[in-house]
Amino acid sequence: MAAEIQHVYLEHPQQRLIKRAVDFLKQGSVLVYPTDTVYGLGGDVMNRNVYDRILKIKAASSHKLLTLICPDLTDIANWAVVPDYAYKIMRRVIPGPYTFILKATKQVPKILLQKRKTIGVRFPNSSVVQSLLEHLGRPIISSSVPPLDDYFTDPEEIAKRFPNDIDLILDAGVMFNQPSTVVDFSADEPEIIRKGAGAVDVLYY
Repeated sequence: MAAEIQHVYLEHPQQRLIKRAVDFLKQGSVLVYPTDTVYGLGGDVMNRNVYDRILKIKAASSHKLLTLICPDLTDIANWAVVPDYAYKIMRRVIPGPYTFILKATKQVPKILLQKRKTIGVRFPNSSVVQSLLEHLGRPIISSSVPPLDDYFTDPEEIAKRFPNDIDLILDAGVMFNQPSTVVDFSADEPEIIRKGAGAVDVLYY
């Protein structure tokens, strides 16, 4: 079945649509949604089948690192171990276009770790994402939509590329083609893994 496409407003997302999207997530659906960088490919963190479906769409192995999308730092201790220095930096830059690599806690589903000890965590500066998380009540497991040559920025192109693999696309129009900045906070000092949309100079003491 082809993906359902619904137009969503970035600044003031329609709550009726957000609730529908959350119903999809709770049913184990795979969702494409706008973040503060590129479009995300996500599902309910507690649904193992979603994890397998996302990896299939990405044509990736089970060792591919996926990311937890969280609303803020309130419950971060449930999912990740955050060093004091990292916590101070994260407070300065979130919500924003960063992915943080942190040591995972025992509460992270093992299917997400695949013998790793770290997990990626994102706090997008996005009203759509924040509304989804508020209504879902737990993180979204996510990754970028797999590119051919570069990241997909047009939801209509995403629908054409994956006609039977995605259940719902929240269409906010064509977005910028720049992923998040990735920083590893799992050691004693920050390490920049990828320079992206987020400024790097603010990630140091």
